[in-house]
Amino acid sequence: MAVPQLTPSLLHTSKELPTLIAGPSLGTAALPLWAPALPYLKEHFQVIAWDLPGHGESKPSTEEFTLAELAIAVTEVVQAMRADSVIAEGSKLYYAGVSVGGATALQLAVDHPGFFHGLSSICSAAKIGTPEAWTDRAELVAKAGTPTMVAGSAERWFAPGFIEKQPVISTELLHSLQDADRFAYAHVCGALAGFDVREQLASTSDPIIAINGAQDQVCPPSDAEFIAEHAPHGTTAVIDSAAHLAPAEAPEETAALLAGFFLSN
Repeated sequence: MAVPQLTPSLLHTSKELPTLIAGPSLGTAALPLWAPALPYLKEHFQVIAWDLPGHGESKPSTEEFTLAELAIAVTEVVQAMRADSVIAEGSKLYYAGVSVGGATALQLAVDHPGFFHGLSSICSAAKIGTPEAWTDRAELVAKAGTPTMVAGSAERWFAPGFIEKQPVISTELLHSLQDADRFAYAHVCGALAGFDVREQLASTSDPIIAINGAQDQVCPPSDAEFIAEHAPHGTTAVIDSAAHLAPAEAPEETAALLAGFFLSN
């Protein structure tokens, strides 16, 4: 096990605004996932996204890692960007992530309280799926590659009709899945197999908003409600039109929820 190296992408620069760190979902690069929401976010935040190992701009991982180690890697990205003055010293710092990026939000709340002024778990849960299912998927993808995931992901990621309405956005996201490193993808599956912070949410002190899509078969709204009920400073919101990739599917609504919550904390 080792802390993976993550590569950040500066999506919008403004040292006068608070900084939002935007996290990805499994199989997606950060840019196609968050770009649709950027026009609505950049009024309120400097936006820095990070890519999972072997996805987008990040190099593939060479060994397995845990969600706790992924959370450490996110804090290291932030510290490096503070040292380079990309993030102004003393500026407010927020975090929002999708699916495994949302799981990372909860892990950050558990392990690094106070590092962020507020966190958002989007289309995620305190425990996602079963260890057995993640282990099986890791073995399949390591052997056969990420293209084996494309058809199933197209069904899980998007609400019915979205691919037809937004062919460019959906195609870019599915291409980022095809381009992901199969072994790094498998490592993320392994991290999700070991992820379960349901018992630890009660110990968190950060403001957390759990935003889930009404049409999400992977992480339904009940998962967001669980987070809100068990985190002392948790709240929840549901996006009716979204399935599993809310920033791409409902960018304006997702951005409004994040800005409304973060800027009030």
